[in-house]
Amino acid sequence: MLPEPTMLAVLVVIAFLSGIGITAVGPGGIFITVALFALTDVSSSVVAGTAMTTFVFTGILGSITYLQSGELRTQSGRRLAALVTVPSVAGAVVGALVNTILSDALFGFMLTGFTMLAGASIVYREQRGLGSKWSFRIDSTVGVAVFGTLGFAVGVLGGLLGVGGPVIAVPLLVVLGVSMLDALAAAQVQSVFLSAFAASTYLMQGAVSIPLAVAIGIPELVGVVVGWRVAHRLDPSRLKLALGGVLVAAGFALLFP
Repeated sequence: MLPEPTMLAVLVVIAFLSGIGITAVGPGGIFITVALFALTDVSSSVVAGTAMTTFVFTGILGSITYLQSGELRTQSGRRLAALVTVPSVAGAVVGALVNTILSDALFGFMLTGFTMLAGASIVYREQRGLGSKWSFRIDSTVGVAVFGTLGFAVGVLGGLLGVGGPVIAVPLLVVLGVSMLDALAAAQVQSVFLSAFAASTYLMQGAVSIPLAVAIGIPELVGVVVGWRVAHRLDPSRLKLALGGVLVAAGFALLFP
């Protein structure tokens, strides 16, 4: 069931802006989850399942755009994408299964806590000029282990909270010393597979609203193309501040729906 026209229009606008955020700063998709949770009467499982379904298609389009701009044409770019993507698939299924036993209240609490903590951390580090505390080579044993573990963790959180890969992966990759554009590119690839496996798990449980997914998915895809262009026109430091700000704003939106 779709919400009444006024609420649906609000969701469409939020979906467009979310698409921009997905490819411009990473965590745009979280606003889809927040909006569905706060503005509709569907269960938390349907919120997560519907959101993850749209993220499959935004991830595909986002990957194409970053392939076109070159970030996914380099060997290091492709390797990073593979390292964070493959383990995330298993993590996504685990997270989606755990979600089915969460209460709506606990789901909202966890979603709020994660978004505000991640956002505040990034804003603080940028304003203090702290830079990245770590830097790992993706062709080293330690680097493979670190990025692989990160990929699995992102999968679990993404499947659990229905927030997609970029909202989690981009902030963490930036903290680990990956450039903003490379982090955004890798997260788009990861989002395709992470979201597909999580969404299929929700779909098998009947926890996906196809009408809602279509209604918000189309404007979301338009926003993805706009966001990719924005990412290539802004200074990386401004992108990082925007990334943190978007996460904090999303947390407040959940705290005061």
